[in-house]
Amino acid sequence: MSALVSAVSAIPVVRQRLVALQRRLARGIGLVCEGRDIGSVVFPDAQLKVYLDCAVEERAARRRRELAENGIKVTRAQVLRNLVSRDRIDSRRATSPLSRVKDAVLVDTTQLTIDEQVQVVCALARQRLNAAG
Repeated sequence: MSALVSAVSAIPVVRQRLVALQRRLARGIGLVCEGRDIGSVVFPDAQLKVYLDCAVEERAARRRRELAENGIKVTRAQVLRNLVSRDRIDSRRATSPLSRVKDAVLVDTTQLTIDEQVQVVCALARQRLNAAG
């Protein structure tokens, strides 16, 4: 699936329909969501945008562990190649490219556990909600 997601998401009509669907599903509700173009394209007026970054080597290690937990055996090199390729494709695609928008808060998760990442993002959300009154 990971190998195909970038190729499929690079098709403009797919992106357009998915963006429209995401916006329709979110209409009238508060939500938290993630994705490579959520803050830049899908919800550019979001109250809070967080751009999670992580060293690609750590991302590869995490992904390999996740796959192994699900019984999928891959080498670190295979996972790393897949991530680098996906990042390249997603950053260069014409429709909804991966990019950090200027008003997104950058959080480097390289040295953070999942629980710590959640704590950071929740703290940012609380700050933003308190500031909005």
